[in-house]
Amino acid sequence: MSTATNIKRIAISTGGGDAPGLNAVIRAATLAAVNRGWECYGIREGFNGIFFPERFQDGGLFQLTRDRVRGIAHLGGTILGTTNKGNPLKYPLKMPDGSIREVDRSNEILEFFAKKQIDALISIGGDGSLTIAHALAEKGLKVVGVPKTIDNDLDKTFTTFGFDTAVSFATECLDRLHTTAESHQRVFVVEMMGRYAGWIALHAGISGGAHAILIPEIPFDLDKVVEKIRMRDGVGRVYSLIVVAEGANVIHGQRSVMEKAQVGQAERLGGIGEKVARVLAERTGKETRTVVLGHLVRGGSPTSFDRLAAMRFGAAAVRALDEGFTNVMVSLAFPNVQYVPLEEVAGRMKSVPLDSDTLLTGRDIGICFGD
Repeated sequence: MSTATNIKRIAISTGGGDAPGLNAVIRAATLAAVNRGWECYGIREGFNGIFFPERFQDGGLFQLTRDRVRGIAHLGGTILGTTNKGNPLKYPLKMPDGSIREVDRSNEILEFFAKKQIDALISIGGDGSLTIAHALAEKGLKVVGVPKTIDNDLDKTFTTFGFDTAVSFATECLDRLHTTAESHQRVFVVEMMGRYAGWIALHAGISGGAHAILIPEIPFDLDKVVEKIRMRDGVGRVYSLIVVAEGANVIHGQRSVMEKAQVGQAERLGGIGEKVARVLAERTGKETRTVVLGHLVRGGSPTSFDRLAAMRFGAAAVRALDEGFTNVMVSLAFPNVQYVPLEEVAGRMKSVPLDSDTLLTGRDIGICFGD
């Protein structure tokens, strides 16, 4: 994990979905590298800059300098671009007969680094990107991962940057919906991102005063939610806010999928909010509306927490390389950042523990979880 270091050039890639704070990581890592006398380069759109250099005016790789990263820490998105398609370990290629076959293109990445005399990679991403990073490190490339996902579902880190911003925005949306729901005496079902983990829905739901929160970790019974709505009606609270994570599912049911998994692309979740709203309207007789926050929670400037966490991660990634570490992820373990072996992160998901203090808080204050 720790080896002798002799670094002159490093590269940075951002993969998977975008998240507020990516640019802050890029800025901090670039400045930390430049201050050590290293050259720093950005790879376009994950590894597309390596596989398809002809698509980009700069050839898919460009130097990151002090001037290039000036004033970007507060910006959402990523100046490098990103993609959640084309896993280089299982890259989909169309065969002459029209079929699709997955091939391993990771050696092309190693050859590219050798050709450009780039000594190490900082891979910023979620589970998919870090799994790729681990595979590259196992093949000999010096790699440090940075945990990024608004879903907060990466193991071995207290939090990922982007999560706090997503929760803050979702909470603000719930704050706004309270007034219109109460004015019209409606039920609002608010669908939130998070894939197979309920972190965003749970944290935003409690912070935003939701009356029921449905998450993937707790298969739900809509009869329980109906009871909650009727109980509120009975005491004169004639509106309700129901938060549902996109990966939540009814007891003995299946997740709501908008697009099934295809070669080179994961399934796309969605539609559970509308399904829940339709049933609640039928069973309660109340006017019910659905709000899907969707990609809105991905955009915008990072909160101060995410901005600082991202910059700490970026600087720590360079520090790890300087100290001779590879095949590790920088992890937030209050009050410090530590290095965790990528093999302990890759392929693992952090779900909401059923005995977590946050979940228990929701139960103690009377929120319905559909169980």
